[in-house]
Amino acid sequence: MNQPVQRALDEVRSRAEALGFDSFGVTAATARPDLPAKLNRALAAGWHGDMDWMAETEERRGAPQALWSEARSIIVLGMNYGPQSDPLALLEEKSLGTISVYARNRDYHEIIKGKLKELAGLLSRRTGAEVKVFVDTAPVMEKPLAEAAGLGWQGKHSVLVSRQFGSWLFLGAIFTDADLPLDSPHAENCGSCTKCLDICPTNAFPAPFKLDARRCLAYLSVEHKGPIPLEFRVPMGNRIYGCDDCLAVCPWNKFASVSREVRLQGRAEFERPELADLVGLDDPGFRALFAGSPIKRIGHARFLRNVLIAIGNSGDRHLLEAAIAQLDSREPVVRGAAVWAVRKLAPQRANALEAQYLPNEADADVRTEWTVALDD
Repeated sequence: MNQPVQRALDEVRSRAEALGFDSFGVTAATARPDLPAKLNRALAAGWHGDMDWMAETEERRGAPQALWSEARSIIVLGMNYGPQSDPLALLEEKSLGTISVYARNRDYHEIIKGKLKELAGLLSRRTGAEVKVFVDTAPVMEKPLAEAAGLGWQGKHSVLVSRQFGSWLFLGAIFTDADLPLDSPHAENCGSCTKCLDICPTNAFPAPFKLDARRCLAYLSVEHKGPIPLEFRVPMGNRIYGCDDCLAVCPWNKFASVSREVRLQGRAEFERPELADLVGLDDPGFRALFAGSPIKRIGHARFLRNVLIAIGNSGDRHLLEAAIAQLDSREPVVRGAAVWAVRKLAPQRANALEAQYLPNEADADVRTEWTVALDD
């Protein structure tokens, strides 16, 4: 191996550690020729739901060199965001909202992208190589590339699992036209464990290592734009943004709590948010509270939809009036969720409100909410 290139890579690796990255590996751009076929099968099965952008970018997503033909090597980096407490414990506190651990921090795109640019610039200056930086928003399949680069393996829940950090790694990638020394791919180490599959509240895994997003609460609460399908509302519980069940139950997480001295800290106000406070947010209040957070990207209406589903599941009659107030929302997706919440909390009160609201309701989905049989 070219010694100047090796020295440059060692310098980049050392700088990455100083910037807070916990994992670092290099793979070839051609290391995963199996990805196009795997992606095509998932898309053909419709497992991407209404994430149309996945189908639109299929060719580039399936092969790094289709995204950038000059790519020869890929540096994959991971940053531990493991929580300090068990996120599943909040699921029992029904008057609180549960936010996925990754979203309790500042938007991870902002956390990682600037650091990746610094590292890419350092590599370019030392080697003269061309570089490109990617963090999730580009059509890059980071998890299988991270597996190829030796950071860990894709678990049965499809998320990257690390021996050192469990299921809690933010990932980013640096593409380069340089031929870098490669790391060995990581073997799969799930063994016979199926905890991540067994805990899923909506049976979103058709088989180990396969995820049907259409049944996944993380997808439904974040990516899905319409009403939450009726069959998934009770299983949604108080999850108002994302779902950590399959990640949090992974036995490898026991190493994440001792893997680094300085961890990413979630914002305190996102650790135990009260549904009563969240449902009262107007649009400016929502934008102010979630400034710099990935939650802001789903918008006020979808967020209220999720909060109202949680209120319906809470059994807390103190939240009834707040849910009734949302029956006057201008957003159909909010009104529909409010109808469901009111009917769950106070069926007899809902019958009286139906006579008031249904005759004037123009949206077909909201009209259906007033009349469809509730799930238990």
